[in-house]
Amino acid sequence: MKIVLIAVLLLSTLLFAYTMDYDKESECVVRKLKVHKDPQWVSKIELTNGKKLFFSSPKSMIEFYHQPGRWYDIGVKSEEDFKELLVTDYNTLKPIDAKGAFYVYGSSKTSPAGDDLVPFASYEEAKIFAQNNNGKKILSFKEIKESLIRLLNNRL
Repeated sequence: MKIVLIAVLLLSTLLFAYTMDYDKESECVVRKLKVHKDPQWVSKIELTNGKKLFFSSPKSMIEFYHQPGRWYDIGVKSEEDFKELLVTDYNTLKPIDAKGAFYVYGSSKTSPAGDDLVPFASYEEAKIFAQNNNGKKILSFKEIKESLIRLLNNRL
């Protein structure tokens, strides 16, 4: 019985694990940078039609999320077109659900896209990082407004 339970747990972990399945040609939709060069910052949106969009940072992904119409050629019409939003946990380098992550704003760490939001799976890890890297605030996904992305991009 224990073996069956362990097998079911392992299988469910594999089935529901997130993946950052980019390659050396995968390019950031927003900034046209090769994402494999900085794996700790890679973010991804998978669309309901199966298309995978990669980003060089959480900031770039959230910029796309707030204004998908700027990249009209991709064909996103509404939030219902988004199947999955992922960011890379800064400490573990594992893909995590972007909407459940905690983001450190104002730290001394910068991504290939410049000033950015540093993602973590847990609030406690984000808090420790913020304390050690001059982080100003910890935000949930819902708290990240388009105006903050403009500020990070120096476009006020």
